[in-house]
Amino acid sequence: MTGQLPLDLRLSPRYGEEDFLENPCNAQALALVRLWPNWPRNMLLLSGPKGSGKSHLGAIWAFRSGAKIFAAGAMDAAIPPILGAEKALLLEDAEQAPEKELFHLINLFTESGGALMLTASRPPDFWGVRTPDLLSRLRRMPQAEIAAPDEIFIAAILIKLFDDRQIRVEETTISYLAARIERSLAACAELVEALDREALAQGRAVTRAFAGAFLRANPRFGCGEDDGD
Repeated sequence: MTGQLPLDLRLSPRYGEEDFLENPCNAQALALVRLWPNWPRNMLLLSGPKGSGKSHLGAIWAFRSGAKIFAAGAMDAAIPPILGAEKALLLEDAEQAPEKELFHLINLFTESGGALMLTASRPPDFWGVRTPDLLSRLRRMPQAEIAAPDEIFIAAILIKLFDDRQIRVEETTISYLAARIERSLAACAELVEALDREALAQGRAVTRAFAGAFLRANPRFGCGEDDGD
């Protein structure tokens, strides 16, 4: 194979509100984010699979509220009192937090009236929580779940991701890919990056024929039947 060696230049995701694509699968979650500061209990638990847009929605809310962003997996016993002093907090991947510390943190925000947003891959009933009082508090939090996107939304995501890389792709190629790949934002991002790298390496454009050959050579990206094109 001839062509240039592509540089590993990963693009930073654009997390502005204007960059978020609204769809029925995320409309409720987006509406609740925009409802702030008029949240019931001044809290929100947002769940959805990896790559579904949770971090993007969290970033939108953090910008609106001035919230501090913290990864729950890094929490220890010393952290809740520090975070509890914040007026607004986004706790990402909340299911990774130690139960005792998460329980303490929620209590601190309940007492202070500060704004708290949690993100997680699934609703709290699926976390395996062993502390009944913690599970009860999590269940009482206002919640929004991002559903799996449909094919039309996957096509819109692909267009945006290619546009972010300044790659022009025909509508027929977009439709071809959207019908064949896993319906998740994470899968879209991984595919577009891989196609970009391979196209640069071969010095070719991302056409339907190129995309078809790529999916046949890399079946892990596809989830549907290929038409042999």
